[in-house]
Amino acid sequence: MRALRGSTFIPWVRIEALVYDEVHLVLPFAMNGPVDLIEVHSMDVADLKVFEAVARHGSMNRAAAELHTVQSNVTARIRALEREIGVALFHRHVRGVSLTPAGQRMLPYAARMTKLLADAKLAALDDGPPSGTLALGTLETTAALRLSPILSNFARVYPQVRLSLTTGTSCSLTEDVAECRLDGAFVAGPVDHPDLHAETIFEEELVLVTPRTVRSVDALPAVKDLKTIVFRLGCSYRQRLEALLAEMGIVTATPLEFGSLDAIIACVAAGIGITLLPRGVVTRAAEQDIVAVHPVAASTARVSTLFIRRHDAYVSSAMQAFVEVARSGLGPVVMAAA
Repeated sequence: MRALRGSTFIPWVRIEALVYDEVHLVLPFAMNGPVDLIEVHSMDVADLKVFEAVARHGSMNRAAAELHTVQSNVTARIRALEREIGVALFHRHVRGVSLTPAGQRMLPYAARMTKLLADAKLAALDDGPPSGTLALGTLETTAALRLSPILSNFARVYPQVRLSLTTGTSCSLTEDVAECRLDGAFVAGPVDHPDLHAETIFEEELVLVTPRTVRSVDALPAVKDLKTIVFRLGCSYRQRLEALLAEMGIVTATPLEFGSLDAIIACVAAGIGITLLPRGVVTRAAEQDIVAVHPVAASTARVSTLFIRRHDAYVSSAMQAFVEVARSGLGPVVMAAA
């Protein structure tokens, strides 16, 4: 191993050779000013897989369980990797481990390299009917409103493909796809990321959802300590709601955050606050007179649900098949007059 110096930050990893399970690469370990480049010879890709798993779980034990090995083996591999590179990658503490600044910088490259090798193997074996595993993400509202028929049809036509589904906010899912933790995800548009391919799958109409006693949005400015009931930060619907209320001159109290769509609707029905959601997920509650829905201006109401994936990732036959099934889903929602 030898250290190289440069004059500017180089935001990439150069893979000079790839032989079986070893790589010859150069890693950047500075963010500003002169760069220390550490050239690593014959780095074992298995060590990078272990590193990525430990970073994701924040625990040697949980990483060992995922990798079907023992903790001592994981610990030994991490120590060997740190010796090879010459920097500490993790802080050790009572609760587990956390990444050092060097580890944080290394993680996205390790994830991409392990993904690249997995894609290479997948491409070589991707012959015949679609099979394997797709790790996908989705907004909870999309899961509730759109995915049931898509997943059902896909499972019926492609029984050899195993789907793993994770819910999250648009921001968290976009990051997970960009960092290769997910193969693809349904998120709210727009998405402008240089590493991602985005395709519009659905068009939704957002509506303001209030307690049933609120019959007009004109009454909202008079509500004292108006609360918003929202998903956590990173939710695009939350951002639109905050912008809408600001335009109306409404000052709200600290928002109440929930991770469940049902919990949000229940809190609105209980009179605790208001929210902004796709019309389809609150139609039944509105018909039962549990909540009231109010149309908003088209600039706020119209939102595209996109399917995103890394543009440089291998598009397997399983991924192609899933996207085709998603495209033939429920179709666009008819917009109500705002």
